[in-house]
Amino acid sequence: MAPILVMGLGNMLLQDEGLGVRALRRLTERYILPDDVEVIDAGALGLSLLSFLEGVEDVLIIDAIHRGQRPGSLIRLEGEEVAWAETMHLLPQDVRLHELIALRGAAGSSPQRVVLWGMEPGTSEPGLELTSECEAHLDDLVDAVVRELRAWGADVRPIPERSAT
Repeated sequence: MAPILVMGLGNMLLQDEGLGVRALRRLTERYILPDDVEVIDAGALGLSLLSFLEGVEDVLIIDAIHRGQRPGSLIRLEGEEVAWAETMHLLPQDVRLHELIALRGAAGSSPQRVVLWGMEPGTSEPGLELTSECEAHLDDLVDAVVRELRAWGADVRPIPERSAT
């Protein structure tokens, strides 16, 4: 397992709740990630995420975060703030990430750093598309994730544009 794990969380059937998965997809479509960065479309995998945390030093999570801000607002949480957001039900996941990390720690290892990058959703209504507010800021979220990974020392590079022949 790579020392850095990037997880996109969310339910793609509930409009903006799927923005973590959509941002992860956009990240992998536009950037080359080094071998020490593992990405998983975690959707709503629950306890099965536990195995992905083994040997991971840093975890970067991308998800919707309910904080009562304007839809599309970017939000960054780190360490205990992630656990606090989960206990306040600001994150929509059924299985709480801090519980998974605690379980991983009880098994002998846990990540040194946990950062959550997210966005205030506009709606959680059924639907397959992001709201216009979240779609308009999805690239900003991906850019924030790239800056974070680079600050951690990951050599994240844009995929060269293919020229039309």
